[in-house]
Amino acid sequence: MTEKNYNPEQKNMKAIKHQEIIGKKKTETAPIKKEIKDTEIKKISVPETSQETQKVSGEKTEVVEEKETKKDKKKVERVKKEEAVVNAKSLPISTLYAIAICKFIKGKKIEKALADLEDVLNKKKAVPMKGEYAHRKGKRMSSGKYPQRATEHFIKIIKSLQANSNYNSIENPIIVEAIANKASEPYGRFGQVRRKRTHVRLVAKENRK
Repeated sequence: MTEKNYNPEQKNMKAIKHQEIIGKKKTETAPIKKEIKDTEIKKISVPETSQETQKVSGEKTEVVEEKETKKDKKKVERVKKEEAVVNAKSLPISTLYAIAICKFIKGKKIEKALADLEDVLNKKKAVPMKGEYAHRKGKRMSSGKYPQRATEHFIKIIKSLQANSNYNSIENPIIVEAIANKASEPYGRFGQVRRKRTHVRLVAKENRK
């Protein structure tokens, strides 16, 4: 066996030289990278800001133009309608009572119809009915009744009809059309009872007489 020359100081010297070489490389490369980054930021930042401001200004001009078009649309005059219509769906009232009230209302002014229905609520006037009902006093009426729940719903509908006629600027509106139709009757609790439902349609036009 031949003995190798073992010198520990030689190893330490090699390691120190290797570290010095790595340190020199880092110091040479680091400032170059920083300078590149600064130049890139300067080159990129200036044109982008100008483009962004141009885009923002362009968007603002577009928004202003849209607002002006909306104002022009609002200035357009409304078309005057000749009639006011109200459709009430699935009212919880009897169809028979609704038909009787429609006949009682039809051909009257809205104010007159409201006054008559309020008299029905106070039991001063009766709604003429066909069938086996008690006789009431009144012109062209043999039997009649005071359907209070139905009259309350009809008062609400007629008030909305009055509001529609005022919005459409109809003068002296008269109830020209009053129709009541039977709606689909839903089942009550546990399916033992069928609930009463009725559709009502009212139309008012201007009184030209």
